[in-house]
Amino acid sequence: MDIEELQTFVEVADAGGVSPAARRLGVSKSIVSRRLFRLEAELGVQLLARTTRGAALTEAGVAFRDHAAKVVAEIEMAKETILPAGDLRGRLRVAVPLSVGPTQFAPVLAEMARRHPQLHIHTAYSDRFVDLISEGFDCSIRVGYLPDSNLIARRVGPVHGKFVASPDYIKAHGSPETPRELVAHQALMQGTEAWQLMDGDKITTVKPQGRFKADNGTALAAAAAAGLGIAWLPDCLIDEYVASGALVPLMTRHPPPPAGIYVIRPSGQYPARKVRVLTELLIECFEQAPHVA
Repeated sequence: MDIEELQTFVEVADAGGVSPAARRLGVSKSIVSRRLFRLEAELGVQLLARTTRGAALTEAGVAFRDHAAKVVAEIEMAKETILPAGDLRGRLRVAVPLSVGPTQFAPVLAEMARRHPQLHIHTAYSDRFVDLISEGFDCSIRVGYLPDSNLIARRVGPVHGKFVASPDYIKAHGSPETPRELVAHQALMQGTEAWQLMDGDKITTVKPQGRFKADNGTALAAAAAAGLGIAWLPDCLIDEYVASGALVPLMTRHPPPPAGIYVIRPSGQYPARKVRVLTELLIECFEQAPHVA
């Protein structure tokens, strides 16, 4: 039984279709279809039911998927053990936030590529929520507070940020001093997120409201400097604004708790070695660097 056929089946099963699996594997859809056909022919059963929306596991496919995934994982681990020490090959697809990625994480990825000349690194920069499985990413780097999910997260460093507003906004609307007062102000947000604040040793969560939203932290910083409202942003995006006086820190008695930088990967028995190496490199760069982000 061909290991590529097993790997392809697992990718299609997890991604829910031939197209996302092909993107993840870096091959054409026709190659994926041929591998599935050969596997089903060898087993003598139908593993996937093709639909207009993708592919769904049959009863036989459900029973076979976990066994196939374990075999693929064991083979990958075995292959890693015979590579030269420190050597990485293949392709690593990483989703990185656009707001801070080019300045904070691009140098780390470049260093990883320098250390591993046979590794192909493909990075996608976007502040939107990326579906790792359906879009074919090995992992993502995320910044902030993580919602519950079935993904596996590893914290690699802290993120320090502030509530800020422009002097003009403060002059017109005042400076909030408590979480209750903060909720009454115009908030600049990415969506419908909650804000966390320290209240002594406890964390208080508030649901701010606002008319200006953007899925990019740089855009929110510019909106705050323009006097549109109050924003919570990481220090790396607002340090220059604060230094120039264009933005003023607020809620200093109720600061946001430190957030985190995380490497997120799909759930599975073993993380790929390339993901582990990236995680270790990020920890090396950020865990002891409190000024970052």
